[in-house]
Amino acid sequence: MIKRRKNIYTYVLDFHTIDRSKVMLAGGKGANLGELCKVRGIRVPDGFCITTEAYKKITANNQELNTLLDELAHFKAADRENISEISASIRRIIEGTPIPADIAGEIAGHLAKFDKKDAFAVRSSATAEDLPAASFAGQQDTYLNIIGKDAILKHISKCWASLFTERAVIYRIQNGFDHRKIQLGVVVQKMVFPKSAGILFTADPIQW
Repeated sequence: MIKRRKNIYTYVLDFHTIDRSKVMLAGGKGANLGELCKVRGIRVPDGFCITTEAYKKITANNQELNTLLDELAHFKAADRENISEISASIRRIIEGTPIPADIAGEIAGHLAKFDKKDAFAVRSSATAEDLPAASFAGQQDTYLNIIGKDAILKHISKCWASLFTERAVIYRIQNGFDHRKIQLGVVVQKMVFPKSAGILFTADPIQW
């Protein structure tokens, strides 16, 4: 359950308070980062996660957005022109919706723990990622080297909007996912400058 105090929701969670049980709040990336923080010897760059409750708050009661989602539900994957047009309109609405003061205030409170000059990765964290029959890797956006509260807030909105890129919408249609049931958390994580970096597969992708 999301934290609640004096009838005010907590829309931001530190990594160390997240685990796999909170995947519907933090999304796949957020939940996995929380788990990694609990493994001795693994140094996870500091950060926090804006929960899916924040995404719900800015999208739930927007009549124009809901009308466009109703239209989107009728398209097939081959309807690329219509999907592109409706998806672009949805992204504009989400990016143009101001982040409510209570959510922005919580984000600012967490950023206050860092130096103002610190650079951050702002990363989409969807509730459907790396499923047994579908992988949403790369479907939503990530932004690197974002500095300052205003820029971070702007890119959080851009992450939310990226839930409706044309590629993400078509992928959901092809795999039978309801657009309304996929929620998005956003990870805000301090950038580091590694000596080396790479990708590790934990299963043989050829056999899959």
